[in-house]
Amino acid sequence: MAQTLAMPVAPSLAVICNGYFSNRVSFPVLSPPNSKVHGLSIQCVRVGGVEIPNNKRIEYSLQYIHGVGRSRARQILCDINMDNKITKDLSEEELITLRDEVSKYMIEGDLRRFNAINIKRLKDIQCYRGIRHIQGLPCRGQRTKNNCRTLKGKKVAIAGKKKK
Repeated sequence: MAQTLAMPVAPSLAVICNGYFSNRVSFPVLSPPNSKVHGLSIQCVRVGGVEIPNNKRIEYSLQYIHGVGRSRARQILCDINMDNKITKDLSEEELITLRDEVSKYMIEGDLRRFNAINIKRLKDIQCYRGIRHIQGLPCRGQRTKNNCRTLKGKKVAIAGKKKK
């Protein structure tokens, strides 16, 4: 059963209700966040500033964090001697130790910033890799005649050029 909460609206934002102007709008108030809705649990676990899925094992849930892959997730679990159980089955103490262990690594915003600064440095010193980044071309020696559409973008037709 949804309760309604009446909130005043600015006079310039009056709402038309049943043919009349009204300066009050009703919004449904949702149930508390940790309740069950039709058998689904809404509770999420935050590790490293990211909400990781509840219904997967920890090894795979940790991979949702930027900077944590398969080997790093396994290494984290080995370091804290934790079983690879489903995320929603973790106790508060296990979550705290998991968060502490994950915070030791460079992840998410710090890692993105680190990579962006490195690419900016390459562009500033105008080395080969930096120039390739500026031009939007691959910088690790791949051929560019046929492929690398991800970096070059969509094909542009050249007028007057015919196939032989």
